[in-house]
Amino acid sequence: MTGAAPDVLSESKWQPRLALLVAATFFMEFLDGTVLTTAMPSIAADFKVVSADVNITMTAYLVTVAMGIPLSSWLAERFGARRIFCLAIAVFTVASVLCAASQDLTLLTLSRVAQGPAGP
Repeated sequence: MTGAAPDVLSESKWQPRLALLVAATFFMEFLDGTVLTTAMPSIAADFKVVSADVNITMTAYLVTVAMGIPLSSWLAERFGARRIFCLAIAVFTVASVLCAASQDLTLLTLSRVAQGPAGP
């Protein structure tokens, strides 16, 4: 029975690299939301749309994030938190590249929708 205790303790031991990874991904997500808000006038000018029209990208992202929270929890329970976390990072990164490559507001909005479920 005493042999089981060290195994349990080693699993719950502080892992600074894991904490840094989680902190970096949260920073990436929060930065992403903040950058869009401050860049809206520039995005509107680049896409030649009214600045208020760019709000759809923020709304679409927030709605899909809200929908993704329970989905990600269910997927993590089913397939493992680490696997789903890594998949979310990959999807978020690919969707971010698509956002950067967007040539119009529609593609930007669709890219933000793809980012949403990977955000939580």
